Amino acid sequence: MEEMYPLNVEGVRKKILHGGQGDLPKFRNGTKLVFHFQTLACNFERTVIDDSRRQGKAPMEIIVGKMFKMEIWETLLTSMRIGEVAEFWCDTIHTGLYPVVSRGIRLIAEGKDPLEGQRHMCGLGNMFDYHCMGYKDLNELMKEPQPLIFVMELIQVDDPLSYKRDSWAMDTDEKLQAVPALHSEGNALVKQRRFRAAARKYQEAVILLRNVQAKEKPGEEEYLKLGRLITPLVLNYCQCMLELGEFYEVLEHTTELIHRHKGNVKAFYKRAKAHAAVWNEKEARQDFLMVASLDSSLGPLVQRELRLLKERMAEKYCEEKKTYWGILGDRVGDGEEQEKEISREGESTGQGQEQLQRTSESGASGHGGKGRE
Repeated sequence: MEEMYPLNVEGVRKKILHGGQGDLPKFRNGTKLVFHFQTLACNFERTVIDDSRRQGKAPMEIIVGKMFKMEIWETLLTSMRIGEVAEFWCDTIHTGLYPVVSRGIRLIAEGKDPLEGQRHMCGLGNMFDYHCMGYKDLNELMKEPQPLIFVMELIQVDDPLSYKRDSWAMDTDEKLQAVPALHSEGNALVKQRRFRAAARKYQEAVILLRNVQAKEKPGEEEYLKLGRLITPLVLNYCQCMLELGEFYEVLEHTTELIHRHKGNVKAFYKRAKAHAAVWNEKEARQDFLMVASLDSSLGPLVQRELRLLKERMAEKYCEEKKTYWGILGDRVGDGEEQEKEISREGESTGQGQEQLQRTSESGASGHGGKGRE
């Protein structure tokens, strides 16, 4: 059971430590593999370099066909059954990138950004540029690549259709196919007035489309087509933000839309509503008038919005005036009270001085009498 035998890959030998369950799964592209691993040095002590369980985190995951940096890991795992534990000896032709992979795994386990400190180049370029992985044992592996032993336990195999794919794990077609569903889910949530959840759906769809658009050349038809798909999603997102009172979020996204599409009536209207909500009267009026100029059929709607804006600004002015005069009245009242207090103190002081004067005069007159006697 534990006899080591060559795998159908040069420089790899396998030993099954614990048999798995059932038949060998079908590992189609997009299949998610969940596993634990242990990396050992090929020395007498079999020094442990990494251990996913020791790091105290959830099991590792990779997606078949998505070119994980350690490509050999996909080969190893797709030779296993669910529940199987196996040991693989891998020659240096397969382990050169392990320091880069290990560094990322360790940083994630420490709650840090795995791309921290890297320049804009591939992982291998960063490795040779910096000559340092930040860990002594990985530095040694980087300087002198050596064979490694990987102990793998395949925990779970998820078919591509059985789980929600992260955007990084999707190809272009999968991203484009996911967008209409997200759009529909967002619309359904809006009808339920669950605006926050709906906004997340629209946002997720926009991210997928922008990821695809980034691969196209700006100005070309495919790029513009994707932009036309993005626009209604952003407008729906902005409507959710209006409902949630996130007015500055609306201002940011509608302004960006208007910059790209200067004739977008809905973007002007939503921006006008956001300006009105944060008391930007001049900007709101300008945007409402732009809506009417772009679509004359919306003239009555714009006139109603302008009347509401005028009424709200008048109410705000009255409230501020009352508040101002209230504060001013309190200050005047305090001043008058202070003047009365000073006046009372003055009267009291005057009376005291008068009494003192009379006492003084009385005393002086008594002494004078005795002298004359």
